[in-house]
Amino acid sequence: MGAKNLPEATEHMGKALAALSHEFASVRTGRASGSLLEKITVEYYGIPTPLLQIASVSVPEPQMLVISPYDRSAMTAIEKAILASDLGLNPSNDGQVIRLPFPPLTEERRKDLVKLCRHYAEEARVAVRNIRRDVNDQFKKQEKDAEISQDDLRKLEAEVQKATDAHIKDIDEMLKRKEQEIMEV
Repeated sequence: MGAKNLPEATEHMGKALAALSHEFASVRTGRASGSLLEKITVEYYGIPTPLLQIASVSVPEPQMLVISPYDRSAMTAIEKAILASDLGLNPSNDGQVIRLPFPPLTEERRKDLVKLCRHYAEEARVAVRNIRRDVNDQFKKQEKDAEISQDDLRKLEAEVQKATDAHIKDIDEMLKRKEQEIMEV
């Protein structure tokens, strides 16, 4: 009976990994990437609208993004939103498109970004461990209520630990890859 909680727990651990992956995608590396603009919202006719819904983004070269608004009247609002973001980029508007050059990252900025990524990874590890704790508590309660035996409890706890270890290993590997990507000059 308790085993039905195990797949659910593994699914939640997978979601923690997906959330970490999404956070990593928004961290700027030395290369231009359209995913950096996912969190930017633009005041479009008085309504906060995600930038990627009102413009297309292309990457013509590794150090440049080109934003083509579907409605030219949104150009200044898009520029303001980019300047107000924490990306530290300066857009240039030629009336048709907005160019977003990516200056090379300084060593200090790279180290700050690595620290940020380590923080995101630690949050993901904590989330995975919390899921492990919650599911183990459920199993202990089921054992106390005589729904499962002590042997079943030990087996389930071992399986949960195995899933936890696997997910934490994945988090560590994701962090290592992201750190290499950031530190690459």
